[in-house]
Amino acid sequence: CALFKGKLNIDVDTIQHGVEGLMYLLTESSKLMISEIDFQDSIHALGFSEELNKSLLQLYLDNRKEIRSILGELSPRLPSYHSLEWRLDVQLASRSLRQQIKPAVTMKLHLNQNEDHTARVLQTDPATLLHLIQQLEQALGEMKTNHCRRIVRNMK
Repeated sequence: CALFKGKLNIDVDTIQHGVEGLMYLLTESSKLMISEIDFQDSIHALGFSEELNKSLLQLYLDNRKEIRSILGELSPRLPSYHSLEWRLDVQLASRSLRQQIKPAVTMKLHLNQNEDHTARVLQTDPATLLHLIQQLEQALGEMKTNHCRRIVRNMK
């Protein structure tokens, strides 16, 4: 730390913030796989010299695929859907209540995660299941908006 301060006459915090800013710029740009023109527009707003802008652009172009692959390795591996089994159970009566209707939906969700197969058993009443379906359909509808399409396109 004292070496940088002595030779470059720059505070250690300034160097640290500069490196962190550069890391943020490269990782976010790589995540979104922004085009060369968009990257140039982004760094032009920072007010750097033309030579530094060209160096940053070349650094981004040379390393974006590697940065993206490293970020992919660091992301958590979430389970994926394989299949679903379901059953509808209805309790019509009990000893204390002769006439009652108590429906329940039981689902067995089969998941895949890194070649491992797991299953989760879930049980709910039909009203909650209908609410969940409505929420999922609303989320799917949101995915069809132009804003979400743009975000998804930039994530690839």
